[in-house]
Amino acid sequence: MYKNLAETIKGIIDVQTVSEERTTILQPLIDFIQQKTNSGADINLNFICTHNSRRSHLAQIWAQVASAYFNIPNVHCYSGGTEETALFPKVSETLTNQGFNIFKIEESNNPVYAIKYSDNALPIIGFSKKYDSPFNPTSAFAAIMTCSQADGGCPFIAGAEKRIPITFEDPKMSDGLPEQAQVYSERSLQIAQEIFYVFSMVKS
Repeated sequence: MYKNLAETIKGIIDVQTVSEERTTILQPLIDFIQQKTNSGADINLNFICTHNSRRSHLAQIWAQVASAYFNIPNVHCYSGGTEETALFPKVSETLTNQGFNIFKIEESNNPVYAIKYSDNALPIIGFSKKYDSPFNPTSAFAAIMTCSQADGGCPFIAGAEKRIPITFEDPKMSDGLPEQAQVYSERSLQIAQEIFYVFSMVKS
C-alpha cells in the first residue's frame, strides 16, 4: 500500500473506538462476510445511497482496502444509488489527501475514476450509477444501505441475498462552508474505522 495511505490506516487502527451501538449495527455485515469466507464463496458487497456520490463510494473504497489489508480473499466491492448523479469531487480530493492515487479515466458529467491503493493492485473504478446497473452484481450480494433515504426509498433490492442498513451522516451538509474539508475528512475516517473493524472481526 502507498506509504501515506498506510499511515492513515495506522491512525485508524491505533484509535479503534467503535461504540457498542455501532458494533451491533455492524454485526450483520460481519456475519455475512464470515459466512461467505467459511464456505469459500465470493463476497459481493454493494454499498447503496441515494445519489451514489459520497457515502456509498467511501464505504465501497474503504471496504476493498480493508479486505486487502486483512487478507480476506474473494471480496468484490461495488456501490450504487437510487439515481445516477456523479462522484462528488470533494470525495476524490479527500481520499487523495488520505493516501490514495486517483485519476480520471473518462471526463464527462459523470466522470469515471481509477482509485488505487497500491501500485500493483487492481484499481477501484468509481463513478455514479444506479444500484441495479449492469456494472454491479445481479445476485448473491449484500446490499448495504449507507443512508436512511435509500434504506426507506428502496424497500426491495432485486437479487440481494441480504439487506444491511449501516447509515452514516451526509457530509453534504458542509458543502460551501469553511469546515467542508474537515467534515469530509472526518466522515471518510469514520467510515474507514467502522469498515476496518468489520474486517478485523472476520476469521479467515
